[in-house]
Amino acid sequence: MPRNEPTERTDEWGEGRSPKRRKAVRYAVPVAVAGVAAATIGLVPAFAGSGSPDLPKISAQDLIAKIASSDVQQLSGTVRVTTDLGLPSLPGMGGAAGSFGGGRGGEQGGKSDDGASAAPQSKLMELASGAHTLRVAADGPDKQRVSIVDKAAEYSLVHNGKEVWAYDSGSNTAVHSTGAGRHGDRHHAPKDLPGDLKNATPQDLAKQALKAAGDTTSVTVDGTAKVAGRDAYQLLIKPKQAASTVGSIRVAVDAANGTPLKFTLTPKSGGPAAVDVGYTNVDFAKPDAGLFSFTPPKGAKVVDGDKQRAKAEREHGKQGKDFGARKGAEDFKKGLGGLNVVGKGWTSIATIKGTGSGLPSGKGQGAGGDAGKFLDSLGDKVSGSFGSGRVFSTRLVNALITENGTVYVGAVDKQALIDAADAAK
Repeated sequence: MPRNEPTERTDEWGEGRSPKRRKAVRYAVPVAVAGVAAATIGLVPAFAGSGSPDLPKISAQDLIAKIASSDVQQLSGTVRVTTDLGLPSLPGMGGAAGSFGGGRGGEQGGKSDDGASAAPQSKLMELASGAHTLRVAADGPDKQRVSIVDKAAEYSLVHNGKEVWAYDSGSNTAVHSTGAGRHGDRHHAPKDLPGDLKNATPQDLAKQALKAAGDTTSVTVDGTAKVAGRDAYQLLIKPKQAASTVGSIRVAVDAANGTPLKFTLTPKSGGPAAVDVGYTNVDFAKPDAGLFSFTPPKGAKVVDGDKQRAKAEREHGKQGKDFGARKGAEDFKKGLGGLNVVGKGWTSIATIKGTGSGLPSGKGQGAGGDAGKFLDSLGDKVSGSFGSGRVFSTRLVNALITENGTVYVGAVDKQALIDAADAAK
């Protein structure tokens, strides 16, 4: 398979991303867990040389360096994303998810000109559960395409220079944006959009998990594998902190060019992977230029994304998206009473201070009692010196909500949340 000799690194895709806390919100649970849980990584001397295929020995340090120095910027292929966090299926959730890609998003009340069904942020929610197929292509920092292919519809995000198109076939709606008038940087605006969905690729998930090094993690090279027809080393990342709910993260790394080909996060509780993202086929040759051209289909509703953004900025009372984003984040944090992170490494816990009103009790009659009984069926009642509350659990992420509304959430076990609440008392 031919490979190019690029001059720039694929982490150009990640340029201009938001700070860590906003990133966790924007990129949803899978990426947040990868970033927070693997905040510190300690290297254990280990070598790969056994297994199939037969590859030269390499240390964990050298393999991580190979990932970091990988300069592949041209590729095309198919990515399979499977997420199984054990989230409960709640009434109305299916309808909400369906509205993002099922043709009715943005058409409520007879209005269909807001482009909601084609917004990249909407598609992130779909990737948080179930299995999805993505077709991806990149040709340098100025040309990328990501398409989510479902049975009934297809969603595409196309970046070509200053132009960005987001198209949802289910609602036949397209949103068009450009980089005009934004800080004089033609790359700034387009990268805001492709960066969202691009973080579902193995490369970006792996880089989230390998952002730093420390003493809370062991990293070894655990044999070799064939992924999408490519020879690969397997990098195994495991927490040393017992309270973590993460069992391991396994990254298959292309032996030739250092590109992560597959990312698998398995919970400590066992069972299937909570997050499994990998190429089923990949080609490192220059993609066809036509992949980065987009013309709205006949009859499609075209929404001007630049006008939408300008309108949103005016409604916030200030011009300039950066100020609006900072102001919005400050207002959000203030409204929550403060967002902080306690602990380190795999046992980091995000805390949101409550305002005095927690979850309803299951005692009593009427709506409050019914709500409390419903919550009791989902969460476990716990108590400590902090008072009482409920722990809501998934296969990977647990959250404690106290009686005064304070929230503790992380990829940690129940006792770690209780200990954090007690320590904060």
